[in-house]
Amino acid sequence: MAELRGILESRQVSIYFAAVASAALIALTAGGTDALETSINPALAAMLFLTFLQVPLADLGQAFGHGRFLAALIVTNFVVMPLLVALLVQLLPDDPMLRLGALLVLLSPCIDYVVTFSHLGRADARLLLAATPVLLILQILLLPVYLQIFLEPKVAELIDAGPFVQAFVWLIAIPFAFAALLQYWAARNSAAGRLSSILGLLPVPATAIVLFVVVAAVVPELRPAIDKALSVVPIYLGFAILAPLIGWRIARLFRLDAPAGRAVAFSAATRNSLVILPLGLAIPGAVPVLPAIIVTQTLIELLSELVYVRLMPKLSTGREAEPA
Repeated sequence: MAELRGILESRQVSIYFAAVASAALIALTAGGTDALETSINPALAAMLFLTFLQVPLADLGQAFGHGRFLAALIVTNFVVMPLLVALLVQLLPDDPMLRLGALLVLLSPCIDYVVTFSHLGRADARLLLAATPVLLILQILLLPVYLQIFLEPKVAELIDAGPFVQAFVWLIAIPFAFAALLQYWAARNSAAGRLSSILGLLPVPATAIVLFVVVAAVVPELRPAIDKALSVVPIYLGFAILAPLIGWRIARLFRLDAPAGRAVAFSAATRNSLVILPLGLAIPGAVPVLPAIIVTQTLIELLSELVYVRLMPKLSTGREAEPA
């Protein structure tokens, strides 16, 4: 079982791109895949449950003891990245919906597949995984605030707190609670332990399914918004280049060791597009522009991760700093 899990994790990039390519091909040739939109949230909930199941929840308190790492992560994602995004969106056309889509996706740090990519890039994925609840709660609290600051008042008024609260409950709180219960049960029951081990094989397939469903559901809606989607590509490329460099620099300022610093860099560069998409779809008048903008960022990010997993291991502090 451990061997199969290792194979899935080592080949996950190929699996993800196969899922994206096959979904796009089916959507463009067969049609009717937009009906999959209702499957996005259940697929996301399942993926996040499996992700949380990999977090040693009993050790979260110990992970939170790494104060400098957590501080660097918070400063990077909720102070410096918003400043970078605020600068980048000024380069976009003066289209409120266009800017809203870019802000939604770029202001939200990833909480799922960033862990697996950071592991491939020789970052401290354990610290990053343990910090995912903090990243999620802070982005839920702060994203509406940032949107109020960066957007025109009439556009900011489109953001309703309701979808964010519902997303937190159904996509985060409930999967997290089920993962915690299963871990508790698995520690005391051999059958539950075997079930937990079997489910440990599924995070990569579950993420591939989410990517397939999202791309298949959204691609039919991309055509009317293709010009809008292309207009944000330079911004996303700029973010993909600058964000990890800034994250690494902040990690150095906090005197983190190289693996922890790489984790901060991965977190800075990787956004929460899969979770943000249902929130974007809940905004009045979102279709087709917002889904197109969000999915475009996902595709660019997946290509960027191929570069990160090869270059990040080369980042080194030279003389290792004291541990985080």
